[in-house]
Amino acid sequence: MKDVLLIAVFALGGAVCAGAMGALVLRLVRHRSVAVSLTVVAAVTVLAMLAGTLAVARAMFLSPHDLWVVTVVVAMAALVSLGTALVLGRWVVARSHALTRAAREFGADGRFSAPRAAGTAELAALSRELAVTSARLDASRQRERALEASRRELVAWISHDLRTPLAGLRAMAEALEDGVAADPGRYHRQIRTEVDRLTAMVTDLFELSRIHAGALTLVPSRVSVYDLVGDALSGADPLAREHGVRLVGAGVEAVPVEVDGKEMTRVLANLLVNAIRHTPADGTVAVAAERRDGAVVVSVTDGCGGIPDEDLPRVFDTGWRGTDARTPPAGAGLGLAIVRGIVEAHAGRAEVRNVAGGCRFEVTLPAATG
Repeated sequence: MKDVLLIAVFALGGAVCAGAMGALVLRLVRHRSVAVSLTVVAAVTVLAMLAGTLAVARAMFLSPHDLWVVTVVVAMAALVSLGTALVLGRWVVARSHALTRAAREFGADGRFSAPRAAGTAELAALSRELAVTSARLDASRQRERALEASRRELVAWISHDLRTPLAGLRAMAEALEDGVAADPGRYHRQIRTEVDRLTAMVTDLFELSRIHAGALTLVPSRVSVYDLVGDALSGADPLAREHGVRLVGAGVEAVPVEVDGKEMTRVLANLLVNAIRHTPADGTVAVAAERRDGAVVVSVTDGCGGIPDEDLPRVFDTGWRGTDARTPPAGAGLGLAIVRGIVEAHAGRAEVRNVAGGCRFEVTLPAATG
C-alpha cells in the first residue's frame, strides 16, 4: 500500500508540473488558432503521462532497458496524439473559416447562408442563430422599406391635399380683395370650410406624430362600451343623414372596459366616418359590441362593396386611401392609421375583413377586470 501511495505521489507531481507548463503555454497562445490550442492540450496530456512515468521509474530504480521501453511507448503515443490533435484542429479551423465567410457575406448583403459542411455542435448552433438573426433583419428591412414607401406616399398626398385648398383660398382671397367676388358671403363660407378641412388635416398629422413618437398619453377609466358607442353614433348621425346612410347600433352590449374615453371616442368616430363615406346612399352602417374570450370586440360593418384581398394588409397603413373598389374621399388617409395607433396603445388590436356587401372593422380591447 505504501508503494502504491508513493507511486501516486510521484506520478501526480510529474503530471502537475506538465500541467502547469501547459497552462502557461495555453495562456501565451490564447489568441492563436484553435488548432494550436488543441495541439498544446494533446502535448500536455502526453507530457503529463511521460513526466509521471519517468518520475515513478526513477523512484523505483527501473533498469535502463525498461526505462527506454517505457519512453518509446510514450513517444509513440505522443506522435499519435499530436497527429490527431492537428487533424482535429485543422478540421475545426476549416469549419470556423467557412462560418466566418458566411457571416461576412451576411454583413455584406444582409442574407446568411449556412455553410454546407457540418461543423461542431457549437458551430452548428451559432449558424442557426445567425440564420434566425438574418431572417429577423430581413423582415425588419421589409418593414422599413414599406414604412419608407408609405411615408413618401404620405408626403406626396399631403402636398397635393394642401396645395389644392391653398390655391383655392388664395384665389378667393384675391377676389375678395379686388372686389370682384359676385357673392362675398359664399366666398367667406367656402373659405371657412376649407380652413376647417385644413385644420382637421393638421390635427390628424399631429395626432399621428404623437402616436409614432410614443408621446400619446392615456388617461384610462372604467367606462361602458354601450356609452362609448352611443356617443360615437350621436356624433356621426348628422354625416350619416347627409349621405343618406342608416346607422344601426342594436347589437351593443353594456360591457365595461378600462380605456381613455376621449381617445376611444376618436377611434369609433374615425371608423364611423370612414364607413359612412364609403357606403352608398340607402346603405347601412352597423355597430356591434360583445364580450369574446375575455376581451371586448367592437365592430363597424359598412356597405362599401369590399376591399381587394391584396389591399387588406395595407388598410391601416399611414396614407392608404384604397383602390377603385373603395373610392377615396377627401383626406390624407390618416384616420385608420390613427385608429390602429390608439388601439395598440390600449394593448388591443385593430383588424378588418370582408363580409357580404362590404367589410367589417373590428377593435379588440382587454375587458375590465373586477
